[in-house]
Amino acid sequence: MTILVTGATANIGRRVVDHLVAAGAGPVRALTVDPGRAALPAGVEVARGSLRRPGTLPAAFAGVDRMYLAPTPEGSADALRLARDAGVTRVVDLSGEPVTWWGAVSSAVEDSGLAWTHLWPGDFMENSLGWAAQVAATRTVREPWPHGRSAPIAMDDIARVAASLLLSGDHVGAALSLTGPEVLTRVELADRIGDAVGAPVEFVTVTRDEAVAGLAGEMGEDAAWYVDTILAGCVDNPVRANRLVEDVTGRPATTFAAWARANATTFAG
Repeated sequence: MTILVTGATANIGRRVVDHLVAAGAGPVRALTVDPGRAALPAGVEVARGSLRRPGTLPAAFAGVDRMYLAPTPEGSADALRLARDAGVTRVVDLSGEPVTWWGAVSSAVEDSGLAWTHLWPGDFMENSLGWAAQVAATRTVREPWPHGRSAPIAMDDIARVAASLLLSGDHVGAALSLTGPEVLTRVELADRIGDAVGAPVEFVTVTRDEAVAGLAGEMGEDAAWYVDTILAGCVDNPVRANRLVEDVTGRPATTFAAWARANATTFAG
């Protein structure tokens, strides 16, 4: 059974490759725009191509049974049509609810005729790396809504779920809303980062515009979207934590405290 991982050098796609290899899956094929710089594990088949350029995809899909679809709204429909024509039967996609930016991926997948499972994660733990510069410099986190709540999930856990589903074939036709193991306020996230770096990290309440300016150095033009969508959403749309990561993979989801310890050097500067 050949499994294709698209976006194989991106944050989550690369981790999907690693988990498939660790599980002994094979063959694993990785789609990347630059094979020479991909630095993928030994034994992984490397295919040159991009979801945004359909003409590069037929060779990558040849002989593939299952695929992980990276979130690429502008290229997904054409890519899925080519995948179906090549004989791919199942897709696990990283996407989001229809009302979100990622919803175009979900719709394209459901229209493709392939067996599918959607992965709909919430807040990524890695989003907190946007705080790294201010934590390192001032031991503060500066945001508008201290009591905003989320159940952040580690990217590696999303990748573990994707790899497990590609191997098992479970949860066909399901949209899995993935969360981390606990609901935390923004203040509690800052506290856990402080524990990880060995010094208190204070949450300082600021205006929306101040928050965007503070994150712009790390997140660029995505800073405003992040503040207005993710942070505001933590206030207006309270989330509940679930056990889907453990149910699918057999291992508990990563706690934010453990993730913060693993990234303590980045936060400490």
